[in-house]
Amino acid sequence: MSEEIVPLQIPGDTPTPPAKDESAAGAPVSADAPAQTEAPAPADDRISIDDFARIQLRVGQIVEAEKVKGSRKLIKLMVDIGSEIRQVVAGIAEAYEPEALINKKIVLVANLKPAKLMGIESNGMIVAATADGKPVLTTFTENVPNGALLR
Repeated sequence: MSEEIVPLQIPGDTPTPPAKDESAAGAPVSADAPAQTEAPAPADDRISIDDFARIQLRVGQIVEAEKVKGSRKLIKLMVDIGSEIRQVVAGIAEAYEPEALINKKIVLVANLKPAKLMGIESNGMIVAATADGKPVLTTFTENVPNGALLR
């Protein structure tokens, strides 16, 4: 909600309307320009700390990787998360060769329900960003133990 500033009028004084007005950004706006409407407020899609606490993000180290036959995007990974080795299918083949992934430390959503992709069970999801339409893995600059929980 915004308030309009109304100039103080002294009795007997006739205000002259300005030829130009200043917009919120400071740029001059013509007096006969169409009125600007406020952009709608974005939907509040933020989650609570309790929602975030339910997600288990763990450090994993890729120990095996191979392309999924019949797919140009999928790679089957074996990921060491400290307490076990998980099979995960990730859509990163257009950006990474399987051999280049071996020993790479990544972030894994560890408590995701299993899903089947091209008939292969995936037990987690690799966290990645997208840059120029291609996936970019989240990795670490320092040595972090496999299975460490991200907070």
